[in-house]
Amino acid sequence: MQKITIAIDGYSSTGKSTLARALAQKLNYSYVDTGAMYRAVTLYAIRNGIINEEFVLDTEKLIKALDNIELNFKYDQTHKTSVTLLNGEDVEKYIRTMEISNNVSRVSSIKEVREKMIAIQRGLGKKKAVVMDGRDIGTNVFPNAELKLFMTADTDVRAQRRHDEMSSKGQIYSMEEVKKNLVERDHADTTRKENPLTKAEDAVVLDNTELTKEEQLEFVMKLIEDIYLAPERHKHL
Repeated sequence: MQKITIAIDGYSSTGKSTLARALAQKLNYSYVDTGAMYRAVTLYAIRNGIINEEFVLDTEKLIKALDNIELNFKYDQTHKTSVTLLNGEDVEKYIRTMEISNNVSRVSSIKEVREKMIAIQRGLGKKKAVVMDGRDIGTNVFPNAELKLFMTADTDVRAQRRHDEMSSKGQIYSMEEVKKNLVERDHADTTRKENPLTKAEDAVVLDNTELTKEEQLEFVMKLIEDIYLAPERHKHL
């Protein structure tokens, strides 16, 4: 069976990572969470004073520090998922906070940061058999991906999902704070100069406002089945 590249783009808290992980596990593919990469860079910037206590970002200092940032992923057998490594440290629990969410869009809008991340992402996916989610995977990182998805959902539904996720991790914020963060990130992601969030022309839109995780997985698996069957169909035309 041919190996393909699956590119998943979309707004914050639409379940991109959840779907991508499920697909990777079902297909025995590698999974790359590109959002986690930008979050890890943001964490590095905060820890090293590149984003100061007033949350002012020193862009030039971050660009100069990029050579000191090494990102990798490892598979966690216990939780059956990949974890993000920043210079060898597992930083998963540190990159999912509101502090990171409030600053990651600014970091990800920097041209030099995106260039480094995209180079890493293309390297991770050069052999195909990969599921990658983010903001510009189908439009920029892998424009020739065999399957492109663009995920969206109602803003209030997304805010509730994000609020529930953060609450389950002991991060207590009001619904108003969470929704405000989502709306601001949507604006930043769709209006930034460098590779903004847009739907690729050939991407399949997946609005999961009212879909369960199982229904989403089933929907995408049917799309993948069609891709696998396409060469056979052409033989008989």
